[in-house]
Amino acid sequence: MEVGMFLRTAFTNGGYLIFLFLSGLLLYRMMACFVTVKPKLWWTVALFLTLGGSSAMIIWVGDPNLFYTLPVFLLLVMLCTRGDPVGRLAVTVIFFCLIMAVCALLDTYLARIEMIASQDYDIVCRILRPACFGLLYLLLRRHLPQGVVSLPRRLWKLVLGLSMMPLCAMMTVVLLNYHSWDSQPLYAAALRQGLVVLPFTLITSVILLFVILVLADHEALEQEVRLAGFREIYYQGLQREQLQVRTLRHDLRNHVTAVRGLLEQGETEQALGYLSQMTESSSLGGGNRFCDNETANVVFSAKSKEMERRGLQGTFRVSLPKILLVADMDLCALLGNALDNAMEAAEKGQDKTIAVYCRADKGLLMLRVENALAGDEKPDLSTTKADKAAHGFGLMGMREIAKRYGGSLEATAANGRFELVVCLPL
Repeated sequence: MEVGMFLRTAFTNGGYLIFLFLSGLLLYRMMACFVTVKPKLWWTVALFLTLGGSSAMIIWVGDPNLFYTLPVFLLLVMLCTRGDPVGRLAVTVIFFCLIMAVCALLDTYLARIEMIASQDYDIVCRILRPACFGLLYLLLRRHLPQGVVSLPRRLWKLVLGLSMMPLCAMMTVVLLNYHSWDSQPLYAAALRQGLVVLPFTLITSVILLFVILVLADHEALEQEVRLAGFREIYYQGLQREQLQVRTLRHDLRNHVTAVRGLLEQGETEQALGYLSQMTESSSLGGGNRFCDNETANVVFSAKSKEMERRGLQGTFRVSLPKILLVADMDLCALLGNALDNAMEAAEKGQDKTIAVYCRADKGLLMLRVENALAGDEKPDLSTTKADKAAHGFGLMGMREIAKRYGGSLEATAANGRFELVVCLPL
């Protein structure tokens, strides 16, 4: 009796708001791992209040409140978040089913426990709601990512289709049992039905959240393998060019001997033709020497020649030591993709200049590339090419490399210029 009086007094003095705050906080922490909340503070507050308020809804088996809550919940969550609308809708439906299933189970069946006094029923319900959401959060916490889950549209469509199962099951409890409390036999049957459907809805919603996490891990692994393949192809291409350079330089003595022999025999025209073939070889030309690091020098040399061929003007300020604590394949992919993206953008724009700054200093490898904007960039700087499967891995691959080395990558577009800054700790 004294415990009940204490709880009722605490709720009268604002304890109700504490449990509502806890429910909203736990649900927000979970949902923020699946959707991107808009950056402004009021959107964060709005989503927090939407989740907290929804968790306080009184839901019974056969209660039409479910119909009134669903459109409002969908609208508010979609307004507070950004990103793929299909993915946001799927996550919103799953969280709605999860919240409503917990509320309906507690509101409907807790009152039938004889140990709980009727005057304490509402208080116990309010306490158990954040407790249930807390258990769900603890269940998911180890598997939640650091950032926001990312899935392609095709997988979000699959998740959205699966999310219709718990939603339709829960709606069935309402549709088939609307006003069932008017008849005691019907209401008893409705309670038995709800005792099966509502746990199914709750469990299915939790499983779907795990499905999203598993799909995200699988997609990230596939993407990493794909990026590694692109890096390998890129690196092998430069290795072939470097091997060709070494081979021609190694054979230079033989070439000189052949030209000398032609000149001694008076075959001047043939000697000049032989020399023309040698000078036209891009590999024998060698290119400029940009730094002491052989891999970086090969990349900068190849890209410098490509800039000249495309009619672009490149400014290079490079200072890299012979040995870097960065794998040659990763360094090649990082520098090559950065310059490829810059050339592609500069070629489309009026300003044909590209500025490249790269140096290793104070334990950091710093790369900065500046170029003019092409004008067709998307806000998220993703690829504008039609074939998304074959393109768009440049910036993504560089981000993956920076993350793997514990570094950072910042890409900004302002005042008609694009700037890429990469910092890797050495």
